[in-house]
This record gives sequence, C-alpha cells and structure tokens, in this order.
Amino acid sequence: MTTQNPLLDLSDLPRWADIQPQHVDEAMTQVLAQAHAALRQVEAIAPADVTWENGMVPLNDAMERLSRVWGVVSHCHHVMAAQWRDVYNEHLEAVTAFYTLLGQSEKLLAQNQMFATSPRWEALTPTRQHIVQNALRDFKLSGALLNEVEKTEFGQLRAKEAALQSKFSENVLDATNAYAYYADETQVMGIPADALAAMKAAAQKDGKEGYKITLQFPSYFPVMQYAEDRALRETIYRAYVTRASELGDAAFDNTNVIQDVLATRQRMAHLLGYPHYADVSLASKMAESVPQVTDFLYDLAHKAQVSAKTDMAALRNFASEQLGLHDVQAWDITYVSEKLREARYAFSEQEVKDYFPLPNVLNGLFHVVEQLFGVRFVQKQVQVWHPDVLFFELKNQADITIGAVYLDPYAREGKNSGAWMDEVRGRRALTMGALQTPVAHMVTNFTPPLEDKPSTLTHDDIITLFHETGHALHHLLTQVDDVEVSGIHGVEWDAVELPSQFMENFCWDFDVLTRMSAHVDTGAGLPHELFNKMLAAKNFQSGLQMLRQVEFSLYDILLHARFTAEAPHVVHELLEKIRAEIAVVQPPEFNRFQHSFSHIFAGGYSAGYYSYKWAEVLSADVFSAFETAQADKAPLLNRELGQKYWQNILAVGGSRPAMDSFKAFMGREPSVDALLRHSGLVA
Repeated sequence: MTTQNPLLDLSDLPRWADIQPQHVDEAMTQVLAQAHAALRQVEAIAPADVTWENGMVPLNDAMERLSRVWGVVSHCHHVMAAQWRDVYNEHLEAVTAFYTLLGQSEKLLAQNQMFATSPRWEALTPTRQHIVQNALRDFKLSGALLNEVEKTEFGQLRAKEAALQSKFSENVLDATNAYAYYADETQVMGIPADALAAMKAAAQKDGKEGYKITLQFPSYFPVMQYAEDRALRETIYRAYVTRASELGDAAFDNTNVIQDVLATRQRMAHLLGYPHYADVSLASKMAESVPQVTDFLYDLAHKAQVSAKTDMAALRNFASEQLGLHDVQAWDITYVSEKLREARYAFSEQEVKDYFPLPNVLNGLFHVVEQLFGVRFVQKQVQVWHPDVLFFELKNQADITIGAVYLDPYAREGKNSGAWMDEVRGRRALTMGALQTPVAHMVTNFTPPLEDKPSTLTHDDIITLFHETGHALHHLLTQVDDVEVSGIHGVEWDAVELPSQFMENFCWDFDVLTRMSAHVDTGAGLPHELFNKMLAAKNFQSGLQMLRQVEFSLYDILLHARFTAEAPHVVHELLEKIRAEIAVVQPPEFNRFQHSFSHIFAGGYSAGYYSYKWAEVLSADVFSAFETAQADKAPLLNRELGQKYWQNILAVGGSRPAMDSFKAFMGREPSVDALLRHSGLVA
C-alpha cells in the first residue's frame, strides 16, 4: 500500500499532523474502489460455497480501510469544520451510496441466510451466530428485500438524509459561531473572573473593547448562571434558543431541513413496510414498541412531577422574596437556581470549580479506572490534530498496551459543541494471530486554560468526562475479536449508554473527588464540608431535570411516530403539547430548541433519545451492586466487582443481547428503583 498519501497509511495511528484536506480525494477514491471490488468478489461466491474466511474476512478488510479513512475525514470535519467541511460533503454521497449498496445486496443476504439455515450454523461460535442474526435484521432495514425501483429510491433517500443531517449540524455550528455580543463593564457584574478573563481576551483578539460573549457553552452558560444584568441574560438567551431557526439569521435556518429530514425518514419507513420511522429505529433496540417507550417515559414523568412542581414553587418564591423578581422568565431560571442553590447549600459552582484543574481530574479519573479494572492510562506523545489534544495508551497488568485514547478537551471556534466519544479503529483479529488494538477519541468543550492558569472543571464537567470515558472503556476493554460486535459495535442503542452513565456515579464519592482535587490557587484538596454541601445539593431540582429529559425523549419518539409531510406543523405543535402535558416550566413561544436538537436531526439518536433514560435504569441498577458492597464495608472502587462488570458487560461488547449481559452481571431483570433513588424521587 502506498503511504505517500498519509491518509492511506493505516499501519498504525493516523498521521494527524501530516493529513490535509487535499489528501482526501485520492484516499477516498482508492478505499471506495477497494470496497466495491471486495463486495463484487464476495458476491460472486455461491451461497453454498461461502465460508467465514472467504466471505466475511475479505469484506471486513475492505470495510476496515474505508471506515478508518472516512473516520479521520469525518472526525476532522467535526473538530475543524472550516478546513474540512467542503471535502467532507463532496465525498459524503459516495460513502452513503456504498453502504446502501452493501446493505441492499441480495447475494450477501442469501449468503447469510445460508449460514443461518444450513448445518454450518452449528459450527459458528455464538458470537458469529449473533453477527449473522444482526446482519439479517440489518439487510431488511437497509432495503435488501425491496424491488429494484424501490431500492433505487431508498438509496436516494438515504443519501438525502445524510446530506440533510450534515446541513443541520453545519447550520447549528455556523449560527453558534456567527453570533457575538460585546458587553461593557456595567453589564457583566456577577460573572466569575475566569469567564470574564476569557471574554475580555476574546474581545481584544477582535480588536474590541469590553467583553465578547458568544453562544459557545463556556461563554453562554456563565452569563445565564451568574450575570446580574437581566437584560443581558434575556439578550443572550434569545440568541441561544433561536439559533438556526426562522427567528435568527435566515442563512442558518433549520426549519426546512427538519421538515425534509422527517419526510425522508417517513418515506424510508413506508418503503420498508413500517407505519412510521420510530418502528424502524426500535427494530434494532432493546425496547420493542413505541407504546412501551412512551409508557416508560410517562411513568418517569409522573414520578418526577410532584418533585418538579415543588422545585419550581421554591424557585419562584425565592426569586420574589429574595431577588425582587416577581415574574420569573426563562432567562431568569438558571440565574435564580444558582442563587437559590448558594443560599440553600452555602456554596457556588464556581467555588467547586476552583478545586478541579483538568490535569488533576485526569489523574483521579485514571486512578478510578486502575482500581476498578487493573489497567493504566499512560500519556504518550504522538501526532495530534490540535496542540491541545492529549493521547494515552491503556496498559494491562502485564504492561501490554491493549488500547489507546485521544482527548480533545477544550472549546474552540470551528469545533462542534457538546461532548462525544468515537472510534479511530476497533479491536480485530488479524491474520497470523495478530491483534489490532482498539483506539478511541473523546471530545469535550471545557473552558480553555488562561495564560498561567489551567482549565478548571465544574462538577458537571467532571461528570461529562467520566461519561465519555465510560464509552471509551466500553470500546477499549472489549475482548471480542470479531470487529462487527467488538466494543460498542453491535450494542443496542438503548443500552450503549449503560457504561457511560455507570461511570458518572463515581463522581459523587468523596474519596474519588478529593483525590482529583487541588485548588487552582492554593493546591488544597476538596474540603469535606464543601463535599457534604455538594452531596446535599445533588438532587437539587432533580424533578425539573428529569422532566426536561423526558420531554426531549417523548418529543423525539412521538415526532418520529406522528410526523407526516401533509402536517409539517406537528414539529412545533407536538413540542408545545408535550410541554403542556408534563412540563412545569413553559419556555417562551419564541424558543426554538428543536432547531439545534442535533442528537435526533444530525446524530444517531433519531427515535432513540429515550435511550439515555432507558440505559440510566440499567446503569443505576448495575451501580447499586457496588453500593451494596460498599454498605458491607467493601471499598466503592471494588476490584472484584469491577472485574465482574468488565467480563460480563464491557468485555462482551455487542456479541450478545444487552439484556443477557445485564442479567449475567446482576442475576435478575432490571429494576427502576435505583434510578429513582439516585434521582431523589424516592427515599
């Protein structure tokens, strides 16, 4: 293989420093040609003659090259949009078309049917049997059973959906980056010093006076949480919640994009024989039907409503009596909530943040991982896509590298907002007994360091970091050698959040937190008194938070079950209806949250956002085993339970149904009790 083009060098880690957009055309042309050739080669094998070695292996080899090269292009598009957007979009259609062709191959379908119905089925390992079962399901969902005219239309719809999702994401990013508000000294009273320093530096970079406020979260949120100037809060809130909508810059309006995405998905569902897209989504998940999901969500909503109403009444009373705010608006809620938290629990989030410089948090996180699983993260210098990016190898007790992870920690212009984990490559058995180790990258948007001070994390930031590390560990600690179901591959989407949300629980343990704390000015550890206040405030407004997540989840699943092209008004009306049913906080009419709801319109959570709550039931239940052991005087960082969790849930990846993995660890069906207890909704 030529390695003159660094994007085609798959001998080890990506050569990030060498890879440029101009390398994409040659690389994608080559790997797509190889993928098409491999598909034709395998399709030429008669079903009776196909074996794992002459069918699955060569096809997987080609898929591996394509996914690794395209994965680099896609990742660069997410973290360096300006340089990579055009070249990404130029190749998106061809990549989507190939995967559609692959998924619709009648010959591959026939080969998998032969595996499933012939005596050779018994010769397959349980893992490979599961791969075949998944493949048969996915062929149906990709349109392999359609006639040629329908297949063509389905392929066109898939390409259209991919392009629309990319456009949605671009509009959100561009709308976010296009906005700037320059505030003067009188407007920024109350905002913490570190946020103000960043705002001032940003204004100076633009050659402006005062403080530059943007819609990137590390800038936006301190305004909403701390700014005493109510008019400023309203201005920034309006800009944020109307991003990418008809109420903002028309160039970035996602209104028609949303309609087109939903209409495209609806048509695909009809072609596949489903009444709506929600059923297509659920066909590959743990949940079995839309009513099962909505019953689950409404049940959570009803359990949370009493608490949420109490939360909101307390907030309004405090605002009126202590702050003189008699008509609380949406742009007041975060500010009043922080003031109420400070009054009730005698601490601020900023006070906590000063104890958690990122380097210390990473050391503490790695200690948790080592105590639970006996593996170590070791930093190493390799090529990266930005100077801020860190790289760590994961080593087992024999000091053998079993995986690796990149961390891109800080917010910056041109980088997508939010936090996510994705793969660079998966674990896979190679020829001659060699093993390809898994590599992941974690991306977050923490506040960048300032000159002489490191980045410091809020407790929510720490939870985010642990969450993404949970995903990474799911990918890195797999012991499955068939890449189709190693790590996160093949795991039902409503179970994939189990390992991530499981890790979040350790952020509420004093020993864990104090180990990763060192005050940014004094070096002192987190005081027990402050931790006790944090713990007391853990479920502060938990009812409101639960209802907010349920609201998003219901909106997603019902929108994908009810949308029709003939009634596009449902997009906004349904959200209003759900809020009227369950919410205790009604956002203003101009709120256009859905126009930046990237999870469902540009990510992998369409008719699947409920997965967060579904998997949180599983993760809270799993963590309750560690709590029970701790109550019996075992350490929370329990190696014995950690190993059991690794072997029964992380190690097996997607090689068996997630419910089987859960039961293997817990020995029973899931219970919602632990989630309700953790959320403070039951004693």
